Amino acid sequence: MYTTLISVAELQALLANDAPCMVFDCSFELANPEAGAAMFAEVHIAGAIYAHLDQALSAKGERSVTGAASGGRHPLPSREAFAAWLSSVGFDNTMQAVVYDRQGVNYCGRLWWMLQWAGHANVAVLDGGLQAWQAAGGALEHGAATQRSPSNFALAPAQRALAAMEDVAKQLGRESQTLIDARSAPRFRGEVEPLDPVAGHIPGALNRVFTSNFAPDGRFKQAEQLRAEFSALLGSRDPSTVVHHCGSGVSAIPNLLAMEIAGLGPTALFAGSWSEWCSEPGNPVAQG
Repeated sequence: MYTTLISVAELQALLANDAPCMVFDCSFELANPEAGAAMFAEVHIAGAIYAHLDQALSAKGERSVTGAASGGRHPLPSREAFAAWLSSVGFDNTMQAVVYDRQGVNYCGRLWWMLQWAGHANVAVLDGGLQAWQAAGGALEHGAATQRSPSNFALAPAQRALAAMEDVAKQLGRESQTLIDARSAPRFRGEVEPLDPVAGHIPGALNRVFTSNFAPDGRFKQAEQLRAEFSALLGSRDPSTVVHHCGSGVSAIPNLLAMEIAGLGPTALFAGSWSEWCSEPGNPVAQG
C-alpha cells in the first residue's frame, strides 16, 4: 500500500505483478484547459486514465447550484459526484491509485488529496512524474485511454481535513491556525495577479512556493530536508495548525504532501483558496 509517494521502480513492479492498480494522468495547463488531453493523447504511461482538472476534479459554477464542496476557481465537486466519476472510469475500492502529471506535481496532487478525502488511502504520487517514467524506459502509449467497465466505488469516511472559507476567517490571527500560501512570491506580495480579481494574500499567511519541495531532478526532496525547511518556516508554530492554500486549491497540495513526507502531517486544505477569499466582500487583504 502506497499512500504518499511511489517510485518508478515500485510502480513498474506493481504493474508487472498485475496488482490491482489504476494510473491517472492529470496533466493540465491553466491557460489552455484542453492542452492536457492533447498531451495525454501524444504520450502517457501505458494503461493510464486521463483525469481532467476542470471536468473530473472540479465542479465549475456556483456552489449553491452545483452542490460543490468548496468555492474558488476550481471548486471541489461533492464527494458523491467524485465517486460517480471514479466508478465511471472503472476505479474501485480494491485498487492502488497512482497519480502523475508532467508539470512538476502542479496538478496530480489534487487527485491524490481527493481520493483520500473520499476515504481511499491507497493513492500515491509518482515521484518525478512522467519525465522520470520516460527516463527509466517505462512502457508508454499514445492515443485515447483504453475503455474500462464501470465499477461501483464506495465512499468511506474522509481521511483529509477540508477547511471552509468561514473556518479560515473565524480563526484568522489566532494561534490555532497557521496559513501557508503556495503561490509564487510576486503573487503572494500582490505585485502581480494574472488570474484573480484582487492581488495580495490572506493576512498573516506564510509563503512557501510549492516548487520549493523538489530537488533539481523533479523528485521530492528527502524527508529530513523537507522537515528542516518547514520547521524553519513555522518557527514556534504547531504544524498541526497548518491550513494550506494557493490560488484555487490545486498547487497547494505539494506543500501538504511534503509536510506528510516530512512527518509533520496531517494538515488541512482551504480548497477555495485565494480565489474564493478575495471574491468575498469584506475579507481582509494584505500586500507586501
